[in-house]
Amino acid sequence: MRKWAPTAWQAGSSPAGFGAPVGVSVGASVGVSVGAMVECLGTDDFGARLLQQLHPLLPAASWSVYQVGPGCAPQLYLSASLGIPDTTRACWNAYLSGPVQGDRSLGFDEAPGQRMQLCHITAREVPNEHRARVYEAHGMAERVSIVQHADDGALFAVNFYRHGHQSALSDAQIGNFEQLAPALLALARKQVALRGPAPAPQRSPEALRQRLLQHSGALTARELDVCTRLLRGMTQDGIAADLALSLPTVKTYRNRAFARLGIHFRNELFALVLERDAG
Repeated sequence: MRKWAPTAWQAGSSPAGFGAPVGVSVGASVGVSVGAMVECLGTDDFGARLLQQLHPLLPAASWSVYQVGPGCAPQLYLSASLGIPDTTRACWNAYLSGPVQGDRSLGFDEAPGQRMQLCHITAREVPNEHRARVYEAHGMAERVSIVQHADDGALFAVNFYRHGHQSALSDAQIGNFEQLAPALLALARKQVALRGPAPAPQRSPEALRQRLLQHSGALTARELDVCTRLLRGMTQDGIAADLALSLPTVKTYRNRAFARLGIHFRNELFALVLERDAG
């Protein structure tokens, strides 16, 4: 596994927080590809069309854009595949059901304050459970990622996957990826802003409560109220207003529920609920 910050980002060209680096020098073929990708922005098939445009430079069979982090709700924003069925939602559920907790590939190894980095990893370098449940189960063999870090600890990741039927990525193709990375990050951010997250299967509050009770029958009604709202993406302030409770009281119910469930973070709560879907 290799992690690094491309030259354009090392120069500090990105604004604070989440934003697209600027001033990147690209070759003619890369520039043409970026132009074609920009024309796809906002369309229903943006993901598939981007993969098609990118294929001569980086022949990925699938890609995904998501957010993870201990202080935020995990969110799959978009995905697509080229020439194979798109199984990203199942892959995402499998990732959240356990492997996300031990995934160090998206963590930052660069100097303190580094906001963005690239990662290249092959399936054989992935921990056993992660490799079996995510990579091998869905035919993935190699990944390159753009990772952007926010002040609240959230990680915004743009990931491109080589699948088992494809040849290993060459040094030249990984070089193309590095050259394109700032533009790909900006395009992913813009598409998310235009179209929002990928639609997820809808679960009723009662279904969420039943799933939580399967993990701990000791959860109280108020603890279930708080947890189901966390799972629906509500903030703690929003939960307090919805339940007519004070914010400290909401935090107390959350902490008690997490203790009963044996977890510490919101993303672990999502993993518990999604575990059956991903099994």
